[in-house]
Amino acid sequence: MENYYEILEVSSKASEEIIYKAYKTLAKKYHPDANPVDKKQWAEEKFKKLNEAYEVISNKEKREEYDRELKRREQQNLIRNEDLKIKYEKLYEQNQILKNELANLTSNSSNNANIINNNKETMYNNMQNQINQKITQSVNKAYNDAYIQRMRDYGYRIYHKKTLKERIRDLISIVITITVVIIIMIILWQIPAVRNYIENNKIFQAFKNSFFK
Repeated sequence: MENYYEILEVSSKASEEIIYKAYKTLAKKYHPDANPVDKKQWAEEKFKKLNEAYEVISNKEKREEYDRELKRREQQNLIRNEDLKIKYEKLYEQNQILKNELANLTSNSSNNANIINNNKETMYNNMQNQINQKITQSVNKAYNDAYIQRMRDYGYRIYHKKTLKERIRDLISIVITITVVIIIMIILWQIPAVRNYIENNKIFQAFKNSFFK
């Protein structure tokens, strides 16, 4: 959902007079005829958005309805951001716990100093990499889910690009379906009543005459 107040460059509390003046000023600025040829398409898009915003904000009933919807979306975003904050804090706590466990493991292994000295750095790096990877994946997933949801709120369609594994699974499903259909057709063909019905069918006769002359 686009913020019409930002498009008009006014406050959400702006009066009708201020909104009208802002619209007139921006309309002159973004009018396609007032911009060079290389910026004409950009100006047309800006001008279109400006008119769309002014049409809503200049109408009292439409503005009230838009303000309610805008407030609802903002509250949703606040809740979503708060959820992301909580998830991040939990991941941070888990990271601290894992680091403490790693520190304890290192300190409790002093009796095996000779072995640990040879493998400690490798062990620490591997564990640290696993911790960082887990945190990165979780945070990226949380932000990606939030981004996709926000794009859907704005009216965009989100397309999922299938992986190779999914494509192979779809192909196998199609092959299995075709195979089952062929087997059923073969079985039905062995039944005399069904075979006679198909052979006497006008559509089948026309198909046979067209391709098997």
